[in-house]
Amino acid sequence: MEKMRINPVQAILAAVVILCAAGLSEALRPTELLASTQRAPDLEKVIPKQFGQWHLIPNVSLVTPSEPETYLKSELEARIYSQEVTRAYADTDGNMVMFLVAYGPVQNYRLKSHLPEVCYGAAGFRVSAKTVAEFTYQAGVAPLTVSRLIAQKERRFEPITYWMKVGGDVATGVFDRQIARMKYGLQGIIPDGALIRVSTVGLSERASYELQDRFIHDLLEALAPRDRKFFTG
Repeated sequence: MEKMRINPVQAILAAVVILCAAGLSEALRPTELLASTQRAPDLEKVIPKQFGQWHLIPNVSLVTPSEPETYLKSELEARIYSQEVTRAYADTDGNMVMFLVAYGPVQNYRLKSHLPEVCYGAAGFRVSAKTVAEFTYQAGVAPLTVSRLIAQKERRFEPITYWMKVGGDVATGVFDRQIARMKYGLQGIIPDGALIRVSTVGLSERASYELQDRFIHDLLEALAPRDRKFFTG
């Protein structure tokens, strides 16, 4: 059988292409942390424990993205989330909402916020009816795009509203989150990120979302403009 001869010129060109591709990949790799230039607020301090008609309810357990017994190892979680606030609030009529904010300084390929679909699914919930909606929280300001879904486990029925921050952009799912990360990556920046989630138990789907919208509106209104920007982009 005749041996295949390698053209020296083609071999050199192939080697040059490989080296250039490797160099370009390294040059485009994000290296600057957005969190190092834009410090996130201390969420435990800036999120009020009482505002409008809402007051804090202690000792209420929430499904969180940092439960090591579900899907996330505690060592990795410590690198993903540097701040996590979980609270429950009730209004003057006794209606309760559960509220979670999880913030991480790095949102890259491996270390990225986890969607509530994953958190609840790993905790044994059946997740369904995901939709995307626009929520107007302030006149004259672009509406906030949020995701809504239903989590059910045995007799527990929990409608959820959430959105995610990737740098200064709002994301509601995997696709737009990846687009935001790519946008920052092309600038050589590794964005930070946050998950903001509100949920209710014991109400119908419609009543739950109406209550959640009122809670989000009242919370954003109670925040200082600089802190509000952290939540809304």
